[in-house]
Amino acid sequence: MAVHRIEVRPTTDAGDPRGDAARRQAESAGLSQLPSRIDTTSVYLVEGDLDEAAVRRLADEVLADPVTEQATIGAAPAAADALIEVHPLPGVMDPDAQAVELAVERLLGTAVQVVTGRRYDLHGVDADAARKLVDRCLANTVIHGIHGSPWHPEAFESGHAHDMEGADVLLSDLDDAGLERLSRDAHLFLDLPEMQAIQEHYLGQGRDPRAIELETLAQTWSEHCVHKTLKATIRYSGPLPDGERPGWERHDDGSVTVHNLLKSTIAQVTRDLMDDGIDWCLSVFVDNAGIIAFDDEHAVCFKCETHNHPSAIEPYGGAATGIGGCIRDIMGTGLSARPVAATDVFCVGNLDMKDVPAGCLQPRRVLGEVVRGIRDYGNRMGIPTLNGSIWFDDDYVGNPLVFCGCVGVMPRDAVAGDPEPGDRIIAVGGRTGRDGIHGATFSSAELTDTHADEFAHAVQIGNPVTEKMALDAILEARDAEEGCLFSAITDCGAGGFSSAVGEMGEHLGAVVQLDQAPLKYEGLTPEEIWISEAQERMVLAVPPGNVEAVAAICDRHGAEWCDLGVFGSDDCQLVLRYGDHEVGRLDMDFLHGGLPSATREATWTPPPTAGAGTTEVDLESQLLRLLASGNIASKGCVIHQYDHEVQGRSVLRPLVGPLGSAPGDAAVITPVRGSSRGLAIGSGLATGLAADPRLMAICAIDECVRNLVCVGADPQRIAILDNFCWSGVQDAKSLGALVRCAEGCHDGAMAYRTPFISGKDSLNNQFTTDDGRTIRIPPTLLISGFGIVPDIATCVTMDAKEAGNQLVLVGLTRGVLGGSQVLGMVPDAAGSHVLPDDPCEVGPQRASGVHRAITEGLLRSAHDCSEGGLLVAAAEMAFGGDLGLELDPEAVAGHGDLVACCFSEEPARYLLEVPEDAMDQLTGVLGDLPWTVVGRFVQPRRLCVGDVAWSIDDLRSAWLGGLEI
Repeated sequence: MAVHRIEVRPTTDAGDPRGDAARRQAESAGLSQLPSRIDTTSVYLVEGDLDEAAVRRLADEVLADPVTEQATIGAAPAAADALIEVHPLPGVMDPDAQAVELAVERLLGTAVQVVTGRRYDLHGVDADAARKLVDRCLANTVIHGIHGSPWHPEAFESGHAHDMEGADVLLSDLDDAGLERLSRDAHLFLDLPEMQAIQEHYLGQGRDPRAIELETLAQTWSEHCVHKTLKATIRYSGPLPDGERPGWERHDDGSVTVHNLLKSTIAQVTRDLMDDGIDWCLSVFVDNAGIIAFDDEHAVCFKCETHNHPSAIEPYGGAATGIGGCIRDIMGTGLSARPVAATDVFCVGNLDMKDVPAGCLQPRRVLGEVVRGIRDYGNRMGIPTLNGSIWFDDDYVGNPLVFCGCVGVMPRDAVAGDPEPGDRIIAVGGRTGRDGIHGATFSSAELTDTHADEFAHAVQIGNPVTEKMALDAILEARDAEEGCLFSAITDCGAGGFSSAVGEMGEHLGAVVQLDQAPLKYEGLTPEEIWISEAQERMVLAVPPGNVEAVAAICDRHGAEWCDLGVFGSDDCQLVLRYGDHEVGRLDMDFLHGGLPSATREATWTPPPTAGAGTTEVDLESQLLRLLASGNIASKGCVIHQYDHEVQGRSVLRPLVGPLGSAPGDAAVITPVRGSSRGLAIGSGLATGLAADPRLMAICAIDECVRNLVCVGADPQRIAILDNFCWSGVQDAKSLGALVRCAEGCHDGAMAYRTPFISGKDSLNNQFTTDDGRTIRIPPTLLISGFGIVPDIATCVTMDAKEAGNQLVLVGLTRGVLGGSQVLGMVPDAAGSHVLPDDPCEVGPQRASGVHRAITEGLLRSAHDCSEGGLLVAAAEMAFGGDLGLELDPEAVAGHGDLVACCFSEEPARYLLEVPEDAMDQLTGVLGDLPWTVVGRFVQPRRLCVGDVAWSIDDLRSAWLGGLEI
């Protein structure tokens, strides 16, 4: 069959927004040669039995907008100095092509294959400069083929036949060095004791493992899937908590053996809180997402994960599949929840970083692409992205962190489900392809300058429309009149079918018929079908009598489905078949219980005690510099790309104020339509305090709580999630810092009575350059949280409302600058200041006091003091409300240094806007809590601190103009 080429380009009158955007990208990349103009053309290559009339009809009626575009059959002559054309490589997901294929089938009744592409005609540059521009800004050789002329193949590449019976891996005769070499070369990333355990198991069976069995073990035992470091036994030397702690065995030498770090800290605090009266946690640490009660009939769930390694290689696909996977986690929680809000947090190198190591993408491009990935996936699925942040540090250049979160709502009677023996294994959603192979094990590896070549197969591109159709079908099956039509559900995440079926069938076994899986293209081996992480796929356990009803629902929604086999087998075995051949057999007890446990050594030494330090800072210029700095400046260039209104549940959005020009502390939604009850969604990140990981964890919890309380959440009904990202835990010091951080999670959550309900870790975020230098990310802990807002009518925002109102500081400021943003702008000052005090003893009471003031209607606005300190937070409130503010220097400084107190980022502090006539009531509400009137909002649009003053317009402009991507 012939391959037909159709080009679609903007008409002259319509302009070329894509071309303009491409040129702006080239400008931001700092290239020496810039084109005077870039013309863009969409290219469609259609392979099928179509005559000339059908091709013309397809071009005019499907592919080109008759008002703004024109279509050409074939390749138009080049009319520029250089031409570059970009197409997805064979096997890479092409969602636009899938849409065209469906349209052709419906319009013309003909099945075709489509490959899309983008043509760039560049004016004013030669071919070499054009190629450099495209490589730097517009294409990624991991997923794209790049051509210097119009690409028009005679036929598309197709798969080829393989041996479908699979091969044995000769493991029995390998020595230790051979086992380690096999683990690395085959991308298993298992350590020597784990490889030895597998070798011993198969020696006991009198055979070598099949490749598909070895891959299944590697996926299931990966750090990504099983959290083996956090669950390990650790011999720890360092500061210890007071009193006894379950799972911590003390020794005479002052060290302690921690039996399962996760269980004894993060999970332990949740158990203790539930034993102490918290009865609204419905499901914790046992499902894809944690679930809490929302009201008597509904529950809400939350999951947050990272997609770091894929985003380092291909940021757009990495971020898109990251949020897509997190949405699937919500779909696969209990008997399925409806996703109602998304979150994202990015940690990247500074955008203007000059010396980017070989093998790393420029941070500006990484950020732009991950934002685009989140935007396209969330917007197209109809899920609002409502909360997030961005943190900049050059040590993230080799391992950008991409945290993706999703919140869902479900009936309380759909909180739990388990497969039953005899249930059919029904897969719903996208087809299986070669994309995503080794994704779980890849996430457990250290990256190097060659990772883009070695792990290109781990990159995935998603299709949100496919996931949306699967979601609609699953929710209809859940809510069927006769009751839920399936017994259990989970998503095909890391490890694909191997993890989904392997986890669901842990206590039953399963028989899987791999040749029944629909494929994107021919030529996949059983092993590839089994471990592929291709996106948009869910696995359901369906009673045999309900399969026909589920199939009818899927067909109605256009969601493809298949029957892969049955749950339940003799002796709890996982049996893998392809056609008439058994290609793999694993004992579920060994798969889930055979991972060997080893004792790891960890140590942590407190940093040297620092003096107060001196910091020469000019108050007037420093405020403007801080407002324009990346970690504080407006993230509007990101936020405005997201849809905040879809689903109609949003109460408070990321940007607030009459001009929409101020940073909201948290988002608020109404998960249940018609209810006045709300759900606040926020986060906390205290990476600047990584010198003491315990304090970093506590302050991240404190910040998350403050963000939620400031918009109206009840601090007694807040649940949180942990996401650890570490630079590797092979050495004792790094592992000791992780122990210290987990201890802080326990202590902070216990103090604030905020149970952990879910979490995830990513512990191999370091990058080795081509010259052997290792770049390690800073220890990073993201705390995400959501809390119940009893009545959305009481919600407040952070923008000042009225001149004459008082500005009240709740909390004390000592003027310590350890971990503060201002130190990053003073040469050689970052390590010269003491760290803030642990807020555990004071923070919870202050949160309760502020919440009571909000519910009693005493506050017009509330804002937490975080990045930048009191002066930055006060400026944000003022320009957010387009009002002036007079700050009392003596009240701000107390008995300390004014400049230090302006920029200190000590935790557990709030700024409140209070009408004059409510001050007496506020005194009664706050009681013995420390609070001070530090200023007054005024009509003249200036911020004044004694004799120093700034125009409100200048402050707003600095904040709005500080970040561009």
